Amino acid sequence: MSKKSKKNEGIGSKLALVIKSGKYHLGTQQCLKDLRKGEGKLLIVANNCPPLKKSEIQYYAMLSRCKFHQFNGNNIDLGRACGKYFRTSVVTVLDQGDSDILETITKQN
Repeated sequence: MSKKSKKNEGIGSKLALVIKSGKYHLGTQQCLKDLRKGEGKLLIVANNCPPLKKSEIQYYAMLSRCKFHQFNGNNIDLGRACGKYFRTSVVTVLDQGDSDILETITKQN
């Protein structure tokens, strides 16, 4: 296995723990609402998110001082990592619960 796939598995398993024990929102519209309110702590964006939407999300993340992470998979992979059977291009983590995903993302960057 390559380092990228191992890194992606680590984020995927920690994301699954956030889904079980923490608070999160899926989708770009809800992400922008959360960022405007200043509620988001971490954004995970799929690599096939449209560039205009991704730059808008990055801009709002910078304004609200929210961490931003580029997921090394497409929107189908990100949906599966969340345990959903549909595509999602953005996951907003509001509360990490029992997971240590914020520390893991900080170490990687």
